[in-house]
Amino acid sequence: MALQRITLENFRNHASTTLDDTAHFNLLIGENGAGKTNVLEALSLLSPGRGLRRASIGDFARRQLQEETAGHFSIGASLVEQGQVSARIGTYTTPDRPTRRLVRVNGADATASALSEWHAVSWLTPAMDGLFTDSAGARRRFMDRMALAIEPGHAKSVSSLEIALRERNRLLEDRKDARWLDAIEAQIAQHGSQVSGTRTRLVAMLGDELSALPPEPFAKPLLLYRSGGPLDPAELLATLARERPRDRAAGRALTGPHRDELEVVMASSGQPAASCSTGEQKAMLIAITLAHGVLASSGRPSILLLDEVAAHLDPVRRTELFARLRQGKAQIWMTGTEMAPFDAIKEEAAIWRVSGGAVERV
Repeated sequence: MALQRITLENFRNHASTTLDDTAHFNLLIGENGAGKTNVLEALSLLSPGRGLRRASIGDFARRQLQEETAGHFSIGASLVEQGQVSARIGTYTTPDRPTRRLVRVNGADATASALSEWHAVSWLTPAMDGLFTDSAGARRRFMDRMALAIEPGHAKSVSSLEIALRERNRLLEDRKDARWLDAIEAQIAQHGSQVSGTRTRLVAMLGDELSALPPEPFAKPLLLYRSGGPLDPAELLATLARERPRDRAAGRALTGPHRDELEVVMASSGQPAASCSTGEQKAMLIAITLAHGVLASSGRPSILLLDEVAAHLDPVRRTELFARLRQGKAQIWMTGTEMAPFDAIKEEAAIWRVSGGAVERV
């Protein structure tokens, strides 16, 4: 078990919600628009990043009539390991700083990246169904979210890399002294090699887990990591210096980890995932999620958020999904509009009925 005593205050359509006595399987049942996905989004914000919807911070706070409560929200949870509370983690904003997300761990201020040191959070939502036909940037974000399971400091490396790349673009445009570029490119090479190295290890580990899965009922994918530049930091540094004129003309760096790509093909046919049917793409995405769940639960506590997944699977795939999730160590949170798809696990699950931003234990 991973999260217990979860509280949401002024978050989306939840004025004040508490979920306690959680289990391995946790089900949120209710009509569309009731606030089920809002709970999953709140849990996703107990990790680095912008959450499963990638929303702006200003969109999280529940709209209030009273000025004194407008513009801020809070999310908190107790992290439980082996039956003992190991930490109380939370994220929030304040009325005077409604667009700055703050984090606390055990009552002390912390950074968002520090949350990944305590547990791993991953998710699968209907919006991700188009991942294989989406942009390369979307797949890089997908890799980086999964990478936190094997390297908690990955979020900080990615952030540092992005900051350094923006600074280099500015220096190129301003035509600053080359020594400034030397310094910032050294940072890009350092952080870039860390980011690429972690992504490489992630894809290799996922490949090992996927190879152990049976080909049915979920289509087995093959993953290939395509680097956007040299993996060796010295080579990347030399490339950045050599390509300054070209990058200045382009207005951005054309070589580096920010150009990485995750390629996915169906193992049985060799067909690129982007060209497969919608059902095949969904099956491969679930297979990757299940393989990652094994990696995420091998060390720190882990949470897996599955939004409206069961309802879109046939009975055979649904049964297999539950069987694999049951064998894993990750705490599972799932949403649905009705209980029928979850009949196989209802006796072992914690169940909440969600309506109008309020939850009631069933």
